[in-house]
Amino acid sequence: MTLSKLSLRNARRQAGDYLIYLVTVILSAALIHAFNGLVFSQELLTLSSFMESLPVFIIMASILVIAVTGWLIHYVTAFMLTRRSRELGTYILIGLEPGQVARLFFLENLAVGGVALGLGLLLGNLIFQVLRAVTLSLFHAPYTFSLAIPPKAVALTFVYFAAIYLLVLWKSRKRIRTMNIHDLIYYEKKNETEAVKKSRNRRKLFTISVLSGLLGISLLLTKILPLALLGVVCVLVFLYGFFLSFSSSVPAYFDRRPGKKYASHTLLIYRSLSAKLNTMGLTMATISLLFTVTLICEGTGMLFSALFESRVDGSTCFDIFVGTEASGIDADDSEEAPQQTNNNDAAISDSSATAQTAAPQANNPPAGASTRSIQNPESHTESAFPEFQPYLEYVRDQVPLRASMQYHIYRGENLQVTNYIGENASYYAYYDYDPLMAYSDYAALRKMLGYSEATLEPGHYIIHCMEYLGNLMSDYNDIVNIDGNRLSPGGVYTEHFAQKLWDGNGRGFLLVVPDECLVSCPVSHSVYGVMTSVPLTQEQDDELREIHENHMGGNAGLTYFSAGSFTLMTRTSLAREYASLSACTIFPLYYLALVLTMASATILTVQQLDESTRYRRQFTLLRKLGMDRRDMSQTLLKQFAIYYAMPALPPLLIGIPILCAMSYAFEPGTITGIAHLAGILGTALGLFFLIYFLYILMAYSSLKRSVLH
Repeated sequence: MTLSKLSLRNARRQAGDYLIYLVTVILSAALIHAFNGLVFSQELLTLSSFMESLPVFIIMASILVIAVTGWLIHYVTAFMLTRRSRELGTYILIGLEPGQVARLFFLENLAVGGVALGLGLLLGNLIFQVLRAVTLSLFHAPYTFSLAIPPKAVALTFVYFAAIYLLVLWKSRKRIRTMNIHDLIYYEKKNETEAVKKSRNRRKLFTISVLSGLLGISLLLTKILPLALLGVVCVLVFLYGFFLSFSSSVPAYFDRRPGKKYASHTLLIYRSLSAKLNTMGLTMATISLLFTVTLICEGTGMLFSALFESRVDGSTCFDIFVGTEASGIDADDSEEAPQQTNNNDAAISDSSATAQTAAPQANNPPAGASTRSIQNPESHTESAFPEFQPYLEYVRDQVPLRASMQYHIYRGENLQVTNYIGENASYYAYYDYDPLMAYSDYAALRKMLGYSEATLEPGHYIIHCMEYLGNLMSDYNDIVNIDGNRLSPGGVYTEHFAQKLWDGNGRGFLLVVPDECLVSCPVSHSVYGVMTSVPLTQEQDDELREIHENHMGGNAGLTYFSAGSFTLMTRTSLAREYASLSACTIFPLYYLALVLTMASATILTVQQLDESTRYRRQFTLLRKLGMDRRDMSQTLLKQFAIYYAMPALPPLLIGIPILCAMSYAFEPGTITGIAHLAGILGTALGLFFLIYFLYILMAYSSLKRSVLH
């Protein structure tokens, strides 16, 4: 038999013996190839200017993925070399040169890698289509199926895997060439020595690692960067110290407790576990660390998804939003209030004859109290607010209008409600007053937005707030004073109402009061809201941006925030921006998490399946000694459960507190309650354990069939 034929035969056998490893490498190659397709896809990169950052984030994630995949291939290749050392030594005994044996091992692993890469490229094309379809759906762009993938993506994937395999196999070949027959034949018998041999040192390391873990988690929860970095170091000390001391202290624990050692089938489980941990302390710690990173990546992806959704829903309830700069933020602004009031009076006077009222009036509003200017498709009146004139003209001429409205937000006399919220909830105060709105404007807005009617009784006020403040504000029963009028609490409403902006309908909340209470109140800022009959096109969005830049004399930034005193925001621009941010953050996070989970689970599974021969001998002997099949199955299941649970438990103790801290570090309103946070954590854990459980199930089924046959 020639060397090439022998290499191919061994490659086929290797693929069968380590099928889970081969499948994982194929999936890793497929994911790397698919995400490389995103990097070089001009179709996706031109969807939005924000998508220009996508290649940077994916390449950063790919660097970590390549490192993890390389570690997986190196680990399993070295593991196979150890397990086949006697076979390779036998080849030398029958006359092959060490260089030929090294070349044999190199060729058979290169053949397996080539097959994995080829199948990975084919599967990667399909995964790329899924990612492409998801990305296009985020931008509401049409999708047409096409198997074409940028040639640069194929070349880059080939370079990645060629570099990994050539480096790993070169090191293995070098090792084989330098080993003699004795070393090869007995290389399989070589075990890792205990990292900590003395019992006293084991106890000290175990105690230090536990204390370090508690300290690390505490420091991570402080949200202070230098302390958080120190917390990361403490967590690493905990993981490696825990597994090194735990694997060494298992025998010592049972040796001091012979009653537990010989109870039921504990001795069998104890011996198998201690033997495995004695040689896998560092590996278990590394896998546990990767699982921790996986859980944090998945949870962070869910948190970012909630953040982007919250921003889209909370930033604007209009298709087009224009807001002027809020006054009264600094102490000096209070001097300008009289002048603002006079200007508003003029605006009210001008609008009284031209504005069409499309909403119910407040309870007996005084003449001139209403400040809104409402338009519908049949009546395009001139603006009662001259500052909005450029936008109004464009909307009138170019946009299919369903309804629009111009109105004022007023300044309250104090911070009564703001202080209450700040003392009882997570809240970023922006105004130095409670923001107010006229009931007639509020009722008109609710009708324009399609919300149900809100009734305001005489002598009462309504609170409209973000959803996360709803329960808190329902308990607020204090009377507020508005221009000498004492108002009692009325209803609380939490529909989306553009309350994430400082120049929107209040920052997180506003008080809706009768119109007659606002006659003498100064204006905070003005708002122009538009609802279109069809979504804005990208061309219309760009034209509005140009108008805004010309009007402000500067450049508009993210979501059209500019350095001037106006804000322009459209639902189209906002959705496209956060679609881009989702693609640039969530995709790489889940990409990394998926590969980390598969690589770590594969190493655990390969180690476990390799013990099938030893387990079969053990259980054959136990069957001859009278142990029935049910007890053997239960014992094997317990061994499996402990083995796979050990590296998965520390990530839960570390990852969940970190994700909880991250959730509260996001802007208020992102997480609406404990149930929302529990749903995010549950989804992240579910995704992680779903993949992990699939590997466990495959390994257990294979091992049970082999051992208990």
